[in-house]
Amino acid sequence: MRPLPNGVVYSGGTIVCRADLRACVQCEHATMRHGGASIAGDAAHRQNTALFPDARMDSNRKTSTAASADHSVPEDLLVGLVSRDQQRQAARLAQDAFATAFRLSVEAGDEDRTQGVNQLVEALRNWGQATDDVAARGLRLALIIFGLDQWGVAYSRAFSLQAIPALSAVVGALRTGLDAGDDAHFLRQFEAVGAGEGNVIDFKIDLRRGIHLALWHAMIACDERGAAETILSNLGGMMVALTREMPQLGWRLVADAIAHIQIQCLAGSFATEGLAQEMTENLFAALSRELPAECRDLVMAHAARSVLAWQQANRPASGSIH
Repeated sequence: MRPLPNGVVYSGGTIVCRADLRACVQCEHATMRHGGASIAGDAAHRQNTALFPDARMDSNRKTSTAASADHSVPEDLLVGLVSRDQQRQAARLAQDAFATAFRLSVEAGDEDRTQGVNQLVEALRNWGQATDDVAARGLRLALIIFGLDQWGVAYSRAFSLQAIPALSAVVGALRTGLDAGDDAHFLRQFEAVGAGEGNVIDFKIDLRRGIHLALWHAMIACDERGAAETILSNLGGMMVALTREMPQLGWRLVADAIAHIQIQCLAGSFATEGLAQEMTENLFAALSRELPAECRDLVMAHAARSVLAWQQANRPASGSIH
């Protein structure tokens, strides 16, 4: 199988870090479907030592200039092939498929894992082929594999995993099942997903939101400080790097994550005390410190407006304020 362009081909075989997988799967069960809100105190100005080693900015370098100078959203050149609703559906399918593959890798025996992978591949393939347009089929499959790739990379880094066997099997089966023509369409569309920031932007927003929130929930579910700080470093680094990889839209995706974290804290009373609260405050403070000033101001202002809009929409019908 040819490697994915700009992606990762997961190694098959045994899980070297099975103990680590079993530990983090307890978090995964509780994190894949949650969502965010405000943490008491001025988190943006707290001092902490949680750094992002892979995403630290050069303070003398101009960054995110497109975000500060141009707030327009680039055109989605692929929306004619896969609609916005279908893009969001693809993001949800990738998230659910990753959750299933992750659990199969940890909990299932060889026979059950093989059966589960086959069922998963069939469901994903059916969705990918649910159109007569060959280019659209290529893009549908590209979104699924792109999404699985991003989930796999995020979890592998956050939990130091060397392999996720069921995920490897799913991606491999989806690719090897293509004939030469379909594979060419897939590769072309896979490259198109990353060729423009605005391309399949609804998919990218939902995909990144799911990953960011899942890692945040895993972080606040940790009982040990060291494990929580490792996830914090990876999650924060991922967010900072996103503003460089997508200079026009990355800041919007980071703001979306921050807003949803805050909303979930308000709505579900998450991270209200102890280590969970401290780690969430540290995440916000580190983002405020690591992001360039112009980008940081855009992110925080956009997130604050989103939280305010949520609060206003969820006020009692009487409109009274207590």
